[in-house]
Amino acid sequence: MTKEYKTITEVSGPLIFLEKTEPVGYGELVNINLPDGTTKRGQVLDTSADTVVVQVFEGTGGLSNESGVVFTGETIKLSVSKDMLGRILSGSGEPLDGGPRIVPDDRIDVNGASMNPYSRMPPEDFIQTGISTIDGTNTLVRGQKLPIFSGSGLPHNEIALQIARQSKVLGSDEEFAVVFAAMGITNEEAQYFMEDFEKTGALERAVVFLNLADDPAVERLITPRMALTAAEYLAYEHDMHVLVILTDITNYCEALRQMGAAREEVPGRRGYPGYMYTDLASLYERAGVIKDKKGSVTQFPILTMPGDDITHPIPDLSGYITEGQIVVSRELHRKGIYPPINVLPSLSRLMNSGIGEGKTREDHKAVSDQMYALYAEGRDMRGLVAIVGKDALSEKDQKVLEFADLFEDRFVRQSRDDDRGIIDDTLKIAWEILAEIPESQLKRIDNEFIEKYHPDHKVKSD
Repeated sequence: MTKEYKTITEVSGPLIFLEKTEPVGYGELVNINLPDGTTKRGQVLDTSADTVVVQVFEGTGGLSNESGVVFTGETIKLSVSKDMLGRILSGSGEPLDGGPRIVPDDRIDVNGASMNPYSRMPPEDFIQTGISTIDGTNTLVRGQKLPIFSGSGLPHNEIALQIARQSKVLGSDEEFAVVFAAMGITNEEAQYFMEDFEKTGALERAVVFLNLADDPAVERLITPRMALTAAEYLAYEHDMHVLVILTDITNYCEALRQMGAAREEVPGRRGYPGYMYTDLASLYERAGVIKDKKGSVTQFPILTMPGDDITHPIPDLSGYITEGQIVVSRELHRKGIYPPINVLPSLSRLMNSGIGEGKTREDHKAVSDQMYALYAEGRDMRGLVAIVGKDALSEKDQKVLEFADLFEDRFVRQSRDDDRGIIDDTLKIAWEILAEIPESQLKRIDNEFIEKYHPDHKVKSD
């Protein structure tokens, strides 16, 4: 369909309204020819018998009744090739690194195909991120979607980059790749990401999509779909294990709200569109392991909770769709602890299927449960000490109080380039700090594990 329509009746924000067109499909790509000879791109957002609504990617400046609209009959597609690895692209898939355009092996619709629930395999392979609070107590499993809930000003970007650099599937010789998509970030953040990827060598196995804050909001809605399309291609066509990091989902939802307001939709909670749950699910559910396919897509979405409010619609809806959450704590950040991950409200619902004998180690679950219980008790004890003073505590309670400090200082705290192995580092540190607690209080760990792994056990039995 190459007919040009000059029937624009209204321009509203990023939207244009046309009349008297032929039948067009939802999501169809549009070329808009301006009177000055330039061309803008857009996408069909709404279609009815009388009116077609088009959202313009590059903004509506310069558009008039003389502008001609051509419907291409195509949806948004991403040019994919294994040569994408090592490239930095814009939110719409154009090169930002000064390199050539990607010569495609295929062009794939960015909306992806739905994954048949019957063909999904249960996730069970442990992914080592090198961060103890994730590997030890909130384990990431291949094919899982595990978001990071953070707040503004907290180092979630540093954590994301560390995960991108260090992640690997243990005991697997299959290739591991990272697809990193940043939405609505500042130029300064973009430079930081690009420099870090290039400096650390992580870029060699990564595809980076960068949508900047001054890029159109419409592009922000496409960026995660571009990233997930690239991930699915590398996973299912090239048998790679792909970790997708999406930051920041809050910026994505703000763009969704902005587009809803431009379309004059009836708003839902806090002004966000009523379909935000469905929209987020269409992103998050593009993770998984498929039967008879060697590759996998694992997701680490990052979202900053407005006002640190975990009940805000964005983290609230994300929590329903995803399999747990990693919560970044402002309190730990103020103490100077990096990464400031609070294990108490954090959760990985698939942890149990990815740990244990043959995957990590037989004592992993028991050690994690015991540390969690002692840390929770120690945190409660801090509140009590503020009222009655430390001297009023029993010796047993003082040990638990000291454990909470030790847990934060040795287990949680690590440097930005500290890549900890699950057995040689994370579980070793865990046993070293558990050794400060009398064995009689380690009620969640079987005696056989204490005899086998407790660092002081042989000394005590002598």
